[in-house]
Amino acid sequence: MRVPTRQMIAAFGVGMLLAAAAPALAHHGWSWANSEKITLQGTIKTISMAPPHPTLHVTAQDGTVWQVDLGNPRQTAASGFTGNTAKPGDAVTVLGNRNLDSAKAHMKAVRITIAGRNYDMYPERIDTN
Repeated sequence: MRVPTRQMIAAFGVGMLLAAAAPALAHHGWSWANSEKITLQGTIKTISMAPPHPTLHVTAQDGTVWQVDLGNPRQTAASGFTGNTAKPGDAVTVLGNRNLDSAKAHMKAVRITIAGRNYDMYPERIDTN
């Protein structure tokens, strides 16, 4: 019977880390999102400021609950949005990009608007026309 070497154990460990990180890496960025922007209007159901990125769950006017990914924590803070900016029950308008899988009520926010104030997560992605 062959005893595993340190190199084999290290290679196995690196492989396991990469396999575990693959779903998270696939979710970040924009490759999963449609290139056309949509506008979602609804009511905030929940707010999470937890890493890897802050998230809102928004109940749309038709009752569908959407997952709205905000910017990364640094971008979200730079937009002026914090965990105390809004609360469940507040009206929100979200401009962003929907998941390529239209069966998923999931989008990445470019801008959220609450009580007439804009919070731009990705100002460079907002059309000025």
